[in-house]
Amino acid sequence: MTSKQAAYLVLNAGSSSLKFSAFRQQAASADLETLLSGQISGIGSSAHFAAKGADRRLLAEHRWDDKDSLCRDTLLQYVLRWVRATLVDDEIVAVGHRVVHGGLALGQPMRVSPQLLDQLDSLVPLAPLHQPHNLAPMRILAKNFPDLEQVACFDTAFHSSQPAIARSFALPQALTDEGVCSYGFHGLSYEYVTSQLLENRPDLAEGHVVICHLGNGSSLCAVKGGRSMDTSMGFSALDGVPMGTRAGSVDPGVILYLMREKKMGLEELEDLLYRQSGLLGVSGVSNDMQVLQASDDPRAQKAVDLFCFRVAKEVAALAASMGGLDALVFTAGIGENSPEIRALIAERLEWLGVKVDAAANRNREYYIAATDSKVPVFVIPTNEEMMIAKHTINVLGQTIGHA
Repeated sequence: MTSKQAAYLVLNAGSSSLKFSAFRQQAASADLETLLSGQISGIGSSAHFAAKGADRRLLAEHRWDDKDSLCRDTLLQYVLRWVRATLVDDEIVAVGHRVVHGGLALGQPMRVSPQLLDQLDSLVPLAPLHQPHNLAPMRILAKNFPDLEQVACFDTAFHSSQPAIARSFALPQALTDEGVCSYGFHGLSYEYVTSQLLENRPDLAEGHVVICHLGNGSSLCAVKGGRSMDTSMGFSALDGVPMGTRAGSVDPGVILYLMREKKMGLEELEDLLYRQSGLLGVSGVSNDMQVLQASDDPRAQKAVDLFCFRVAKEVAALAASMGGLDALVFTAGIGENSPEIRALIAERLEWLGVKVDAAANRNREYYIAATDSKVPVFVIPTNEEMMIAKHTINVLGQTIGHA
């Protein structure tokens, strides 16, 4: 009987969704092969499972009633059973997890242990809307499959290379010492995109690069010599440019005003800043950039214009932060799929030497800079799940083999 090959499962658990992917390491290579991917959406209400193969064709679907949709244990075990039944030639030997917050101490992926879970629990106050959901599958797996190796990969880790001055707020030192500082997020995306850029353009290895991760959640990162030097998100995932439903940077005085004059409490403010603002709040139409671009509502156009204005402003700020701009990269849902948004941002950066070629941009090519652009401009699809799988293999010291 032929032995099964080692496969690696990646989980990205959110408040109402559980995304998953499976990978196999290719023989005689460090490259990974995507076997399948999918997600359970609607957790807590009407959970819906959908999975696709490597060719993006639908493999399976399943729905749960409202009662079963509340049980994360049931949903996760369904995913594991389905993956194992589908990958008949493979055996899941480890699971990698995306964890939003690793704090200041965790700058590298770590093997999951009871001690690490306790450490990550202590960071819940820094990411209360994300961290508990990231940790829940780890505990479920540890309870039901104690022999299955797990690795935690942190969205904050890539930014641990930033100089202290980039991470500091002008607050009393006692608060900084308690961890009230800039952490940055989307680090797994930035790490993957940086690796892809430097693999194809090694001449930029020591360059000043700004990466625009533009999606429903958006941020930008200044990368110099392949390392994060500054980023637009700070203490939380609320900071920086406007997002789908998040406000981005807001004068703190606005919060004080809303508390004092509008009598808004903590939960109301949290709901306003996380779920009612951003593209949705400005437009009153949608948080979806495609919907806004297709709309003839002037409020939708205002939301698009504000987004592009703030992204271009942030590019310039990050270029100043690291002392130059040798390349500009677009990634994530909007960054990869909207030629119009890329063009509008580039227009505002022409003074910095950024110009895109209309045809290359429209055709979504890898390199979209115009021939007379002083700054190379790229579109690089991100793959956070593959980055997590690579980290999982490296942490556990496992290579392709037979289980």
